Amino acid sequence: MSCADGLGWGSIDDTTSKVTKTKEGNNVRQSRSTKAGLKFPVGRISRRLKHGKYAARIGAGAPVYLAAVLEYLAAEVLELAGNIARERKVRRIVPRHIAIAVGTDEEMKTLLTGIVFPDGGIIPKIPALEYVRTPMEGGEVSIHTRACSL
Repeated sequence: MSCADGLGWGSIDDTTSKVTKTKEGNNVRQSRSTKAGLKFPVGRISRRLKHGKYAARIGAGAPVYLAAVLEYLAAEVLELAGNIARERKVRRIVPRHIAIAVGTDEEMKTLLTGIVFPDGGIIPKIPALEYVRTPMEGGEVSIHTRACSL
């Protein structure tokens, strides 16, 4: 096999892609992201984990799992932000929509505590109201509301 056809020695990296045969007999490269059915780049995440010195050794499944988790979180945030944008009758998701989406979802709020979104603004906090009964003269009761501290 010669190097001119592109499949010679050193042209295929076993850690990022693999050559598979199609029905017609053509060689097709498949990345690890494609094999796992992901959109996030498994090879890039693997490289970042290795060069980041997070551990002495990184298993083959770790970057695939991490890519799947990151893709799920991104999809969840974009779905919530898309719902906010749809409620406001706009077609484009802006950082404000992402900040509101993360601020209104309890799980996302706990996961992303302390994160500041540029151009996200502040999350409006509507204080909870409690009803207060105040006895008045003559046996009447006055009911009014006041903000309770949470």
